[in-house]
Amino acid sequence: MTGQRLEPDRAVLACRVVEPDDWCRRCGCQGAPRDTVTRRLAHEPLGWRPTTLLVTVRRYRCRECGHVWRQDTSAAAEPRARLSRCALRWALEAIVLAHLSVARVAEALGVGWHTANNAVLAEGRRVLIEDPNRFAGVHVIGVDEHAWRHTRRGEAYVTVIIDLTPIRDGAGPARLLDMVSGRSKAVFKTWLDAQPAAFRDGIEVVAMDGFTGFKTAAAETVPDAVAVMDPFHVVALAGEAVDRCRQRVQQDIQAHRD
Repeated sequence: MTGQRLEPDRAVLACRVVEPDDWCRRCGCQGAPRDTVTRRLAHEPLGWRPTTLLVTVRRYRCRECGHVWRQDTSAAAEPRARLSRCALRWALEAIVLAHLSVARVAEALGVGWHTANNAVLAEGRRVLIEDPNRFAGVHVIGVDEHAWRHTRRGEAYVTVIIDLTPIRDGAGPARLLDMVSGRSKAVFKTWLDAQPAAFRDGIEVVAMDGFTGFKTAAAETVPDAVAVMDPFHVVALAGEAVDRCRQRVQQDIQAHRD
């Protein structure tokens, strides 16, 4: 049962759990209804108006052991979560597909920045990082380093691993597989060793920059894969070679390089 009303600053949806849940979690005996409570959840926005989902649930008391419990609301939200499942899905799509900021998502949901950020990170890890099928069909990977932190404290660089198979096959854009703290042969080799053997056996090409550590790690872990230099660094090296040639010719002709 669901109803809807509008308040000055938000929309409110009300629903009730109708499925009975009257068997005790402790002793297995049947319980008796005790009272009802309402669970408030941030829900998918109505337009850009923050929406609250009010879920009314019944509480039961076991006739034998006295244990008190609530009806199961896991279909609406995770236990102790402040965002509904629909809100989590909306927030993840807003950040990944629409490129909205966490602050904008938090504003649309009517929750704090940290609440939205923590919920989106957890949902992203669940549906993306922990997806057992996300490595399926990966045959071409790219590896590079990225300056993640521009401060003196903490690890400044991360190793980024990309699925380039869609680029090679003309099927779509590249896809981020993972980001690992640090930049070294050991970091990349450890990541490859941690993957299933079927994944490593399926790697045909590893694209990278000129760092020998990445090449050595690939040669030791996926020896049948072909190591190539990625297009960005090929163009960068070509540009540097042309610039050195220009400077040499200008030095010979005009006695200065610039």
